[in-house]
Amino acid sequence: MNIALAQINTKIADFINNRQNILNLACEAKEQGAELIVFPELAVCGYPPLDLMTYPAFIQQNIDTISWLCEQLPADIAVAVGYVDKNHTGVGKPYHNDLAVIYGNEVIHRQAKTLLPTYDVFDEDRYFEPARERTLLTFKGVKIGFAICEDIWAESVSDHSLIYPVDPVKDLGALGAQIIIAPSASPFYSGKTEVRRSLVQQISREHGCITIYVNAVGANDSLIFDGNSIVSDASGRIICHAQGFCEDLVLFETEQAAQLPEVDLTTIEDTYENLYQALVLGVKDYMAKTGFSSANLGLSGGVDSALVAVIAAEALGSDHVHTYAMPSRYSSDHSLSDAKQLAENLRIGYEVIPIESLFTAATGTLAESFRGTSEDVTEENMQARIRGLLLMAWSNKKGSLLLTTGNKSEMATGYCTLYGDMCGSLAVIGDLFKTEVFALCRHINKKAGYDLIPEHILTKPPSAELRHDQKDEDSLPPYEVLDGILKAHIMDCTPFDDIVAMGYDRETVRGILRLVERCEYKRRQAAIVIKVSEKAFGNGRRIPIARALYETQ
Repeated sequence: MNIALAQINTKIADFINNRQNILNLACEAKEQGAELIVFPELAVCGYPPLDLMTYPAFIQQNIDTISWLCEQLPADIAVAVGYVDKNHTGVGKPYHNDLAVIYGNEVIHRQAKTLLPTYDVFDEDRYFEPARERTLLTFKGVKIGFAICEDIWAESVSDHSLIYPVDPVKDLGALGAQIIIAPSASPFYSGKTEVRRSLVQQISREHGCITIYVNAVGANDSLIFDGNSIVSDASGRIICHAQGFCEDLVLFETEQAAQLPEVDLTTIEDTYENLYQALVLGVKDYMAKTGFSSANLGLSGGVDSALVAVIAAEALGSDHVHTYAMPSRYSSDHSLSDAKQLAENLRIGYEVIPIESLFTAATGTLAESFRGTSEDVTEENMQARIRGLLLMAWSNKKGSLLLTTGNKSEMATGYCTLYGDMCGSLAVIGDLFKTEVFALCRHINKKAGYDLIPEHILTKPPSAELRHDQKDEDSLPPYEVLDGILKAHIMDCTPFDDIVAMGYDRETVRGILRLVERCEYKRRQAAIVIKVSEKAFGNGRRIPIARALYETQ
């Protein structure tokens, strides 16, 4: 059987364009000889629909789209497509995360999703009722089982400390499935492609079947879907691999699976290139799907804003990115020259607007009220908020989207100013620790073949330049130490004493953990963070603001 993997980029609730894309690709696959084409999970409505599920009209449009596809699709190609359907049993949640196979202008098979994830960014049990049974589709003499996304992860419980009561893949295997197909909307994080691949290979080996994994591609809010759809033959060899981070249509013949060469994966496993492509896609799709065509940001001459500028220019084109250098009395000359050089390298808009007059006016206005006090973080935050004012003014006047430039280390420890450098709609690198920012910049320069990001930006000591001779390490440990502690605490939930046992100073660990705990209120007000790790700040990490501080004794 000739099967097509349709790796498409859907927009949530855009039923007209989503269905047209499905129709176009089905016709294209048919012309190439496909007998069955498989689309990702919830391709009809986009993933994740979240509380749009509470609107009856949204549910009905899902169902109406399936009826439209039955009428419009070619009758001689089977189309497997995900959508939201009603739960007709009358028991449990009102809806199913469902998949329909359309052939001959009618639905010939349905399979609802069984395992409904509630960890990290997922909350499917809030809306869906799980399938009560798994059944096979016999199509052209071949027994096919469908396991929707999480349904193939039952045996991978170590990833999220969850033990499911059933294993859909084992059920399908026991029924004699010759092909197991997993339509998915699996969000990207660094290293996940290898995890998925191992899981798919494991399924093929255990059940002696071809396993087809069709993943969504594109970005929806904070989530990146990387594509990278794959096929494993019955021995566990990867014989088909779609592209990453772009739409793709891939066909393969099941009867020739054993003769197909194994895919060379050496060119696919590039951690920093995957990170870069994910962030570019995140900016590009967020802008396009929210109706913006241009972006702006503050360009300080530091490494964080430099990386965001590079990503924005790649995602949107140089003509659609405008940057501001906003020097104060504390800004160094090299910061301005570094920012200007980067802007010239990227060919993006660049403008210098000093904030000294505004800062002087603000401090003068408050002079009487502040009489008897000395300068402290208050004046530092005032500078950041003045810059935020100017950046938001440009955003409003030009219809541009302001990108924030803070990294994960800053967001974790609260080294960011509410209504200042936190202004903006999208936190492009908010899921990269500072050490990862430097590493990704090095990768970008290596890929470019020259110092696209000026070398001085990467070698000078990091500084917010909000007071004379300020350095980040004046109040934080070196970033190698800081990020090691943060990763242990935030990513791995490592206990305090165990972090100390890793070789870190006890008082340093205590101080950093206190900073993380006390700054939850800031993160709750932060821009959407593009998720590229297993645990990003956002709705996948839900920590109370008002609480007792974590015991660090």
